Amino acid sequence: MSDLQTAAQRVASASSVAVLTGAGVSKESGVPTFRDALEGLWAQYDPTQLATPNAFQANPKLVWDWYEYRRQMVANVQPNPGHHALADLEQHASNLVVITQNVDDLHEKAGSTDVIHLHGNIAGHKCFYDCQGTPTRVDISQLEYDEGPPACPHCGRRSVRAAVVWFGESLPQAALGRAVHLAQTCDVMLVVGTSGLVTPAATLPSIAKDAGAFTIEVNPDDSALTHLMDIKLSGPSGEMLPKLLEALKRAS
Repeated sequence: MSDLQTAAQRVASASSVAVLTGAGVSKESGVPTFRDALEGLWAQYDPTQLATPNAFQANPKLVWDWYEYRRQMVANVQPNPGHHALADLEQHASNLVVITQNVDDLHEKAGSTDVIHLHGNIAGHKCFYDCQGTPTRVDISQLEYDEGPPACPHCGRRSVRAAVVWFGESLPQAALGRAVHLAQTCDVMLVVGTSGLVTPAATLPSIAKDAGAFTIEVNPDDSALTHLMDIKLSGPSGEMLPKLLEALKRAS
């Protein structure tokens, strides 16, 4: 039996499946990784100058402009076959939940219905001070503003920022807590397109493994998590996930 067939049978027989996705999945749609996006006018900056609370307080317009640039970049790309295959897997796997490190909404655009964003969503905005509680969401489409971050409609300070996790910030407690619970209770964990270097997301596969889950990696390269995997499907997600889906249809 091939690794692909074994993976499909494991997913088909699982009562719950957790999928952890990383930057490699979005990169296949043309979304550059965080550091790859530092090109053109942005090439002179270090990521830590653009993605920390201190950076925003020191130069809010610079950070706002950087995230607006990235947000428009993400808005112009579409899900790839890997995203669509994961969405279709919901129809053939029990209790499948996507846990993503990506800040785009490509999983949702492809049709995935249960997505946990560990690092936030670049399409959303919130008050820097979370003046009405964590997080204080802000709909900027309802605001009038010119340049730089608009004023928060609740506290009046020019403090609206992208609703993503910056360096030095904690992950959203609810999202991380649910992701850890899924890792502890899933029968199968798919680890797709992640380097396994960014914690605490990178700890989820080991949590799943320790709890007895069957682990499957989809990645063209070896990662820091490859040694934890029961099966490695070598190739890009846009190629391997549709193959897994087809094998799953045959196995179910």
